[in-house]
Amino acid sequence: MNTKSPWLLFALITTVFWGVWGAFTSLPSENGFPDTLIYCVWALTMIAPAVYVLKRVDWKLQTDRKSILNGLIIGLLGAGGQMILFYAVTIGPTYLIFPIISLSPVITIVLSFLFLKERTGKLGTIGIVLALVALPLFEYTGEAGQTAGESGVLWFVLAILVLAAWGIQAYFMKSANQVMSAESIFFYMMISGILLMPIALYMTDFSQEINWGVNGPYLAAAIQILNAVGALTLVYAFRYGKAMVVSPLTNAGAPLITSIIAMILIGVMPGNYKIAGIVLALIAAFLLAIEPEDEKDEGKRVE
Repeated sequence: MNTKSPWLLFALITTVFWGVWGAFTSLPSENGFPDTLIYCVWALTMIAPAVYVLKRVDWKLQTDRKSILNGLIIGLLGAGGQMILFYAVTIGPTYLIFPIISLSPVITIVLSFLFLKERTGKLGTIGIVLALVALPLFEYTGEAGQTAGESGVLWFVLAILVLAAWGIQAYFMKSANQVMSAESIFFYMMISGILLMPIALYMTDFSQEINWGVNGPYLAAAIQILNAVGALTLVYAFRYGKAMVVSPLTNAGAPLITSIIAMILIGVMPGNYKIAGIVLALIAAFLLAIEPEDEKDEGKRVE
């Protein structure tokens, strides 16, 4: 890999961290620690990496109106999508919700193509298509016996909102990197997550028994820091690489690693759909990684 274009390194770090995070993220909830409180823990874990990267740039935080607006848009789209997802999975079928959400890179690719004028070569195009096909297969079970819940189409509308929020967030993450530093972007992402904590606390049913032990909030913190660091390296991946390449690579690669870890730890072979998703994701990741450098436009770096 060309050291002058480290987008792939940052994208792979995000992919690995999010893949491991995905394999273990449900453990605190299974141990009796509510998902809404897990969100609060995640928001707090964003603080340490935000402080670390700001310190590395001598605390040069961009505080002009445009930078604050861009940062808050990115942060609120990401955190807001997560909040909507919390509610969607309580009223609708997760086996349909997650495949819908996993197609968020489609939004990113279209916006990047239209407004950022991003293009890619033949290998990159094939890789993007395979990644987009692979994404829903990681969550699709093919089981027809599950119901869509009592809330009719509300879960579908919410899933579409999350898809749009995360797809648009990735686009803004790339466009913002052209006019502001990655460190400032991540700082405002951290602030946005914390701003939504009161909503998560309001959504929490404190009348139920909550596990406050080591395998509750403390385990959640150890797992969610992987999510936070992965989000940080994703910002850097967008800083140097194309949104239409970074987004499908990370969104297909992370579930791939999650599936592999699950197979190793649980010893259960995935169904045919997930096997197909794994194969397609592997091919897609390979094609996106080997695309010739002269067919990739590096992101504009803000010093």
